[in-house]
Amino acid sequence: MSESLATAWPAESAGTDRIRLAILDDHEVLLDSLSSWITSNAPDFDLVLSASTWLQLVHSDNFPTDLVFIDFQLREAVSIEARVRTCRAAGAKVIVLSSLDTRESRERALAAGAAAFLSKSLPMREVMDAARTIMGVEPGPSYQRDWRPPPVGVTAQARPKLSAGEVQAFTLYVSGLSTPEVAERMNVQYETAKTYLRRVREKYAKANRPASKKAELIRRAAEDGYLA
Repeated sequence: MSESLATAWPAESAGTDRIRLAILDDHEVLLDSLSSWITSNAPDFDLVLSASTWLQLVHSDNFPTDLVFIDFQLREAVSIEARVRTCRAAGAKVIVLSSLDTRESRERALAAGAAAFLSKSLPMREVMDAARTIMGVEPGPSYQRDWRPPPVGVTAQARPKLSAGEVQAFTLYVSGLSTPEVAERMNVQYETAKTYLRRVREKYAKANRPASKKAELIRRAAEDGYLA
């Protein structure tokens, strides 16, 4: 497992029933992508709730669930401690997902009672394997590893050839980081990160696959396996 994973306690047995899962993330495109991947590739999980706001999560008839994925950074003025403790008090285990992979954010999440703190840059297969470990579920041999079934016609479309820097900037950006955060993570100047992302957009445009908007970039990343 990646070093960006931190766990707070060992797995407990969850039996053989499907694990009822909820996701809270106010980035709606990522929320949709996460939901699609889990539905297609994790049959041992039952995704019963996808919420883009805290109130939407806790007011849902499907809350609490067995497990909740929570984005560390929400625009709402509800602390990570309050969110994690509320879910724990309701009987749900919590995995915190974050683009802000710092020691302080990890320690805050785990101290509040989260079972794990995971970087959003992790492949989804590692996220779900961590969830299985926490819930005491063994992964089956037949689970798919693709991000999602590609849309019709994708296999016939050209995949642009990206440089190592472009791939890194692209992957960080579609995982939820802003351009300044991408530059900081890559240890390059802002203009350099911006140039990498501009070149990625240009290369997809030349392949007749629009990527001018961030939502379109995320779709291209999903189609070409950069989120897998």
